[in-house]
Amino acid sequence: MYAQLVKTAGTGVKTREEMSDEERNFQDRVDRDEKIEPKDWMPDDYRATLIRQIGQHAHSEIVGQLPEGNWITRAPTLERKAILLAKVQDEAGHGLYLYCAAETLGVSRDELTEELLSGRMKYSSIFNYPTLNWADIGAVGWLVDGAAIMNQVPLQRTSYGPYSRAMIRICKEESFHQRQGYDIMMKMAEGSEAQRRMAQDALNRFWYPSLMMFGPSDKDSVHSAQSLAWKIKIDTNDELRQRFVDQTVPQAKYLGLTIPDENLKWNEERGAHDFSEPDWAEFFNVIKGKGPCNVERMEARVNAWEDGAWVRDGLLAHGRKKSAARTAAE
Repeated sequence: MYAQLVKTAGTGVKTREEMSDEERNFQDRVDRDEKIEPKDWMPDDYRATLIRQIGQHAHSEIVGQLPEGNWITRAPTLERKAILLAKVQDEAGHGLYLYCAAETLGVSRDELTEELLSGRMKYSSIFNYPTLNWADIGAVGWLVDGAAIMNQVPLQRTSYGPYSRAMIRICKEESFHQRQGYDIMMKMAEGSEAQRRMAQDALNRFWYPSLMMFGPSDKDSVHSAQSLAWKIKIDTNDELRQRFVDQTVPQAKYLGLTIPDENLKWNEERGAHDFSEPDWAEFFNVIKGKGPCNVERMEARVNAWEDGAWVRDGLLAHGRKKSAARTAAE
């Protein structure tokens, strides 16, 4: 279903003159900030764009468990283990909320998983970077979840009702994730010289990949203009990236850590920080499957899908048995 929508999807933003009567009425509803619900009429391109965005978001939550999951048993204290376990569990829940939201658009969870495992649907590039030590878990919580919150808080106002409502709970939980990461970085920064070096090294490695999380520069973004018109997105990639930098720089200063950007400085005229652009060649390379952990992440998801086949088969058989018994009783 999704593949067919993608094949027939148009490009560019239509003018009102180019729209059909249904499309104009739909756009008027969006402009009035009315929520679009699953049974409402919507353009095929709107449906396809939502499935792509929500699907990629759901996949990111699920794949995002992998860099942190293998640190649960190696966390330094029992308290840290419990906190990280709760965080990883939250990420699984976020994926489920989002898959449910995507299903209201007429695509099945199996279809979305097939799109992921075939490489036709992506997940956030950040999860293709390794977590080498405990400081990296702090950096992921502070920077990666901080960037996620920056992306996701505006999505509580997105035009599609089920997506908007799912984001309310997700954002509350992501706030906890960001705080636990910052707390780890604070402990490391206040610790021994070796711990401070680890914290700085983690910041150095995750800074630019975190900036890439907002997507390519607005001038290179294929989908932004139409997504903004439909209020699927509320802010541009560059606006969100700037907001993230302005929020994170003072946090780093408080920790006594240095942002790895020699061009970073406060611009009084703009009222914002000037900063260096990420290496977009690296970003697109990772998106194409050539990042440090792309192969490892996809192997993990393929193995999980194949290893779980017996559970899915059992549940389906049980469902069919109950349905048959119900039919016989009637």
